[in-house]
Parts: sequence; C-alpha cells; structure tokens
Amino acid sequence: MTTALLLSASRADETGYLEHALPLIEDFLNIQDSKQNEATEVQVLFVPYAGVTISYDDYTHQVEKALSELPLTIKGIHEFSEPKDALAFADVILVGGGNTFALLERLYKDDVISLIREAVVSGTKYIGWSAGSNLAGLTIKTTNDMPITMPPSFNAIGLVPFQINPHYTDFNPPGHHGETRQMRLEEFMTLEPNTTVVGIQEGTALVLQNNSLTLVGNKPGYVFKGGQKQEVNVGENLSDLLGL
Repeated sequence: MTTALLLSASRADETGYLEHALPLIEDFLNIQDSKQNEATEVQVLFVPYAGVTISYDDYTHQVEKALSELPLTIKGIHEFSEPKDALAFADVILVGGGNTFALLERLYKDDVISLIREAVVSGTKYIGWSAGSNLAGLTIKTTNDMPITMPPSFNAIGLVPFQINPHYTDFNPPGHHGETRQMRLEEFMTLEPNTTVVGIQEGTALVLQNNSLTLVGNKPGYVFKGGQKQEVNVGENLSDLLGL
C-alpha cells in the first residue's frame, strides 16, 4: 500500500530548515516520543540528487542535522556503490528539493525509477519536498525549475495519478510582467485538459495513507483541471483524485 508525505517546501514562512516539517514527519512515521524510541531507529535512505550547488555529502549532513531530534538513521543513496542495493536498506525513502530535472536525470542514470516505485508500493514510506514531491507525480512537467539538464523522460515515479506543483502561490509582484504561476498552469491545462494538477502552498503537504489523500498544514491548496481552479481546505479529503 502506497504511503507518502509530499511537502511543498523545506521551509515555511520564517521557520528554520525542515523545522515546520518535523511534527508532520513525526506523525507520518508514527514516532510518538523520539527519546523513548532510540532503540528502534528508522532506516532512512536520502536522495540528494536535486542538489546542484551543494555536494551530496553536505546535503545529506544538512538533512541529518535538521532531523536530528527524530530517531532516524539517514544514509545517502550516493554512499552505496550500487544504488539499486540501497533500497533494501530503507524503511523510508526521503527525497530532497532542488532542481527537479537534475534529480530525475540522475535517477534515470542509476536506473532506479521503477525500483523506487516498487519499493513504495510494497510498503516503504516516501517523504519528499519540493523537487522530491514533484517526483511523486505522473511527470515533472509542472515543476517550477529551469531545465538545466535533460533527463531521458519527464515521466516520474507516479505514486499519485496527477501532477504536483509545489511552492504554489498567487502572488504577483507589482511591476512584474512575466507569467504568474496560475498562467503557467493554465498553459499546461490547455495542452493536457484531462490531467489534474494539485498546487500546494509552502507550509502544507499532501498525506497519502490507507488509500486516502489529505491536505495538511496552514494554507489552502488548489486543484487545477480542464481550465478550472478549485480551492481545497486544510484537512479536506482528496481521495477522489486517486481514482480508486
């Protein structure tokens, strides 16, 4: 059964790195009291491939530090001589943000796209933010990132049967004459009118558990399809988007 926590971003408002995500991750992993669960460390495989201006080692250490309050043993997928073998280590697959194109290209190079999906469908939990959440959708066509590199396909892992747009915002700076986020998604809907896009604002996340999909956090989300935009409230059940 697929279980995933898809965060919009690593930060919310003025909070520290992954600070707002700590209670969400703790609840998602059923960690009631990290101090009392030191003997039952959760094995986490971190995928730092979206990091471009930071080394994979430094990115992994950054995440380890941010999540140090939780009883997690975190290892980077790049630390394994054979990336395919790394998946056997994991109770949780954790995929960080950065550039989605760089992330997907490296995963295709390692030939682990289908293996990650199989692992999650078989019970390994998945946590992603930003690029890591984009990766969980059907494709990465609704990422906000520049295509600084070219993966062999835009097809992603497909843990959910729709597109994701992290960091969604309606903000349009005064004097800015470029396209807004909504205008970009309207372009996508024009070409793919039958495909759903879920926009999640910073400070929010999608939680997929027990064939149920819910928006959590402190801001509404938005569902785009067929040229229409619908606001979604925190706590609202979105399970109809799963097509089950």
